[in-house]
Amino acid sequence: MSLVQEITALQQALDARQQFPVIEIAQPQAADGAINPISVVCNLTASRELTARALGIQDHRDFAATYAQRTANPIAPISVTRDDAPVQQIVLQGDESSLLDLPVLTQHALDPGPYLTAAHATTYDPDTGVDNTAIQRCWVKAPRRMSYYPYPASHNTRNLRKFWGKGEACPVAFWIGHHPKVLLGTQAKLAYPESHWSACGGLLGEPLRLVPSITHGDKIMVPADAEIVIEGWAPADIWEADGPFGEYTGYMGAQVAAPVCEVTCITRREKAIYHDYGSGHADMLVPDNMVMEGKIYGMMKPIAPSVRRVHVPVSGRRFHAYVSFENPGIGEVRDALMAALAYRRTKAIIAVDDDIDLFSDSDIMFALATRVQWERDVITASGLQGSLMDPSLARGAKTVQKAGIDATLAPSEVPGAPRPVAPRNSVGEAALDAAIARLTGLDTTGWPEL
Repeated sequence: MSLVQEITALQQALDARQQFPVIEIAQPQAADGAINPISVVCNLTASRELTARALGIQDHRDFAATYAQRTANPIAPISVTRDDAPVQQIVLQGDESSLLDLPVLTQHALDPGPYLTAAHATTYDPDTGVDNTAIQRCWVKAPRRMSYYPYPASHNTRNLRKFWGKGEACPVAFWIGHHPKVLLGTQAKLAYPESHWSACGGLLGEPLRLVPSITHGDKIMVPADAEIVIEGWAPADIWEADGPFGEYTGYMGAQVAAPVCEVTCITRREKAIYHDYGSGHADMLVPDNMVMEGKIYGMMKPIAPSVRRVHVPVSGRRFHAYVSFENPGIGEVRDALMAALAYRRTKAIIAVDDDIDLFSDSDIMFALATRVQWERDVITASGLQGSLMDPSLARGAKTVQKAGIDATLAPSEVPGAPRPVAPRNSVGEAALDAAIARLTGLDTTGWPEL
């Protein structure tokens, strides 16, 4: 299968069918027809259910509370030697360290070339030595040169600019491939400067194993059990065109000026597997959205003990969140909404009662249709931080408007009394069981697909 669009096309077709198997391409084919001996894996985190089970969570609906609890109890990493680090079984330096030897995908028709999409960029703050890790895209332009686009508000950008402010190149290492617990730990939303390694340990339940990078030594540690590491430098004040690129929003992102990375070394396992995220597909959206659920839960729970679950749906990209409450007190929901709207990534948060299925967009629409009066139940705020990748923003906008929607039922003014709303339509349990029994084994040939 070709590395040029064909693997991404398979993900797109599976997304349309709501099917999310893990995909491994054993012999990916480059644009020139050559077979790459390094296999490609994608869709590793496209399924909420599978991603949750990888963390030992049996019900994906409980992810937010579990993630918030584990990352709030970090475990410090440990250092191992090169002999005990599978990711350094093969070390290629200088001209031997060719990015073109990796099976890097060109995902979309308008992408200008192959991009690393699951590369975790690790830099450090030169003032404190504290490292930071984030997934950031890289356009492979030459054997030892690629663009490196850290989002302008990211901690890696702050680190890079500090080095540049000293007139120095910024050291950086990109690692690819690890257990989903580690992939989700590196996406924990932390303060600056604060290392992700301990958050990974919290999710693993044990210390993350790190090894000094070949180029940067213990200044930049990398996961010893990763699949591939790319090391290099981002030279000061060097910018090149990057993009357009198919973003998580589902739209092509505009071309931007980005730093570059000059590669000094590539290390990998002897039988390395190259991990790719399908940008804009469930594969990329699901893990980060689930991490957002943990962040929002952690922001709301201290203010509103009645918070039960949080869901950041793929349908809303990374802009919308749904939150369920169990018997909230008067004003509690709106206090929680105000707190969570401060989170940069949220654009709209919808609060519902726990009789609404957060994981059904149809149920959310039912709550909006039957429990909301816009003037009464919508909180709006302007001039807030948000994602500048939002395609609905006006050109040049630096801030966004956000909305919190209280779609919960009004609480009863009499303690213990039912809420002032008509009961929902229902049938008796015995009648429903009988109907299900009649459908069991029924020949549904020719029925439309649900």
